[in-house]
Amino acid sequence: MSGKKKIVRPRYQQIAVDLAERIVENRYKVGEKIHARSTLASTYNASPETTRKAINVLVDLGIMEVRHGSGAFVASKEKAKDFLLQYQDVQSIQDTKAEIMASVEKQQDELNHFSQLLDQLVNQTKRIHKMNPLLPFELSLSEKAMHLDRSISELNIWQATGATLIAISHNEELLVSPGPYAKFTAGDIVHFIGNEYTLQRMTNFFTRNISLQNDCVKYYKNINFPGDPPPTAVKRPAVFPVASSAARPAGTPRPDGRG
Repeated sequence: MSGKKKIVRPRYQQIAVDLAERIVENRYKVGEKIHARSTLASTYNASPETTRKAINVLVDLGIMEVRHGSGAFVASKEKAKDFLLQYQDVQSIQDTKAEIMASVEKQQDELNHFSQLLDQLVNQTKRIHKMNPLLPFELSLSEKAMHLDRSISELNIWQATGATLIAISHNEELLVSPGPYAKFTAGDIVHFIGNEYTLQRMTNFFTRNISLQNDCVKYYKNINFPGDPPPTAVKRPAVFPVASSAARPAGTPRPDGRG
C-alpha cells in the first residue's frame, strides 16, 4: 500500500518562488539588478537554462523586467506578494488533492482486502459444511421479517424449505427442539440444518417480497473457527418441554413440522 505521495514541482518554479520571496523580504529591492544567469545558476545549483525559465516567469508576471544589454531588474514588490499568495493557494489545493487521492487509494486497498477475506470465509464455510452437513445454519429475524407470531405447525417449515429446525434462541434463552406450537418473534435466531439450497429457501421464506437481505435478516454458519471464543452458555426455558417420540400422542405434529 503506497503512502502519501509527495508533489515535486519543476526546479524553475522553485527558483521563481524563492526569488519572489527574496523580493518580498527586501533582500532584492525594487530597481535592483538581479545577478547574471550564470551566477543564479551557481547559487541554485541549476543550469543557466533553468534559471532563465525562472526569470521569464517573473517577467511575465510583472515582478521583474529585462532591460536589453543591462540584465534583469526587480519591477514590483506588490506583484511578488500576489504571486506568492496565489502560489500558496495552488500548492494547498494540490496537496489537498494528493491527500484525497491517497486516502481513496488506501480505502480501495482495504476494501479489496476485506473482499478477499470475505471470499475466503465463505469458501471455508462451504468446505466445512460439505465435510459435516449436520453443522447448523443460523437465521436472524428482525421486526420486518415475514411470518412473525406464527407457529411452526402453521408454516409447515420443512415442507416449504426442507429445513429441519433444531432450536430457536431469543435473547439469552435457547429453546432446543421446538414444539409445533412454538412461534417466531422479532429478535429470534432460528437454528436449522440442511444443504446450501435449504439455507437460501429459508432466507427467501422469511424475506420474500421484502428487500431485507442486507437490512433485517442475516445468516451464517454456526462454526467455531480457530481463535474464536467459546460459545456462551445459554439457559433453556421451562416452556415448550421436549417430549420423546414415544411419549408424543398420536396425531401430534413432529417438532420439525413434518407432521
